[in-house]
Order: sequence, then structure tokens, then C-alpha cells
Amino acid sequence: MTEVTPPAPDGQRVPKSPAISFEFFPPKTEEMEKSLWETIKRLAPLTPNFVSVTYGAGGSTRERTHSTITRILNETDIRPAAHLTCVGAARGEIDDIVSRYHDVGVRHIVALRGDPPGGIGTPYTTHPQGYQTSAELVDGIKKRHPDIEVSVSAYPEKHPESPDFDADIDVLKAKVDAGATRAITQVFFDNDLYLRYLDRVRARGIDIPIVPGIMPMHNFKQARNFVTRAGTSVPDWLAEKFDGLDDDAETRKLVAATVAAGQVQKLAKQGVDTFHFYTMNRADLVFAISHLLGIRPQGAQKAA
Repeated sequence: MTEVTPPAPDGQRVPKSPAISFEFFPPKTEEMEKSLWETIKRLAPLTPNFVSVTYGAGGSTRERTHSTITRILNETDIRPAAHLTCVGAARGEIDDIVSRYHDVGVRHIVALRGDPPGGIGTPYTTHPQGYQTSAELVDGIKKRHPDIEVSVSAYPEKHPESPDFDADIDVLKAKVDAGATRAITQVFFDNDLYLRYLDRVRARGIDIPIVPGIMPMHNFKQARNFVTRAGTSVPDWLAEKFDGLDDDAETRKLVAATVAAGQVQKLAKQGVDTFHFYTMNRADLVFAISHLLGIRPQGAQKAA
């Protein structure tokens, strides 16, 4: 999985810096929009492979996602990927959304089933005229727009609704067979979970990139509540690192950067060469982690 650069003049081989991508969510207010664009401005010089923008089932959220994607296309050199889910819409409505993205220049979609309409933990129901599975959604996108690249989700601890890993990987295989060419994992904190999952996936003949999703925990308690509801386990050793820091945001930030940087550096040593960061619309920690991975702003590299 690891790629290396050509031999250096002294004959030594120098590891290539990992590829990275970032995930944002669409802003709800003018203040949040200003903050997001400060984040994008800070991270853009790192030349990510792409940035993705999340998407909700509600109409206003869809419009915010579309607006954010369009602005990224118009005002930056970054390649955006639009999230899209099956929830709460008929096929025709979803197809129209894809066509709108295609018309403005989007060529990458992250296709997801989406959370249950009633929220995580409630029964999942599909729209009677909608796409019933994420594999169907991938197939619908690729049939109408073959030039759109489609990424999908993957679950190192299996999807909470999957009865076992075999069934979970069956779902991933169906998405790949439908045309997906990349999977981005749910956040995880134990690298062994990812590496074992990767072994299972490869044993099934699935050879697309399985990109680890990394979340720096800016606010540990909030992040833990969020990720555990989605099926991610939080190891005791990780909780202990944030013990006693509830009222110390600066130290929490340092600890969060150290933990996430250690995670990605250990994965890099295992040959992982691509990472997707859940930024929570903040630049500071992912910029620092990228720096530790050897990734520098393009301008700084040219100046050197």
C-alpha cells in the first residue's frame, strides 16, 4: 500500500508523504460560514486530494451543502466531493440533485445510505419510491453519470445494524460491484480494528482503497457521545488521557493533537498512505497533524 519516491541522490529511498482529504459540514449561520472559510483558507495550501461536504435529509441542509460545494468550486482550486444519502427522497429527486451537482462541475460524490429519519437508534425506513440501499444509490449515480467518482462508507467495527462482519462486508462488496472506487471508514481509535478489518476486506477480493477516517477530539466528552452513538468504541486508555481536562481547553487541544498524530503515524508505519480527516470545521489540529506527517503548504514548499 505504501508508495515511495524515487531513490535520492545518495541512493536512499525517501518515504512519500501521505495523501489527505478533509471533511466539512455546511454552515448554519453567517458566523459559522465565516469560520468554515477561514478553515478552508488555512487547509487549502496543504493540497488535499479532495474535501467533502456532509449532507442531511432536510431541504435546507441540502441547499447549504450545494451552496458550500459551489463556492468551493468557484473560489478555490480544491476538488470538492458532495455527500448524498438515500433518506427521505424519491429516486427522481435524488437523481435531480446528482444532475445539479454534475451541472456545476462536481465529479465526486460520497454516496451513503444515511441515518434513520428519526435519528440514530431508531428504525431505518426507506422512501417507498426511493433508493433502498447505498449500493442502489451508487448504481443510480454511475448509470446516469459514469464520469462521477463515487466513494462510500466502511466500518472497521461493522455497521451497528449489521448482524456480523460477513454481512457487513457483503454490503461493501455490493457497493464496489455497483461502481464505488473508494471507501472511507467510520472513525476509529484502535488501529488494530482497522488493520483486522482491512484483512477481512482484502480476503473477500475487495481491492479499492479503504481510507481511514481520523477524528481529532477537540472536545472529548462531546465527541465520545457522538461517535459511540454511531457504533465507534472509545478505549479506556483514550478516555484517561482527557481525564481532568473538562475545564482546560488548551491542554485538551494539545492532547487531542498528540493522540491523533500518534494514531496516523503508527498507521503510516504499517503502510497506510492516505487519510481522511473529520475536521469538525476546524483547521488547527488537522493542520498540525498534517505537518507531523511531513505535509507542508504548497507555497512554503515553493519558497523553499
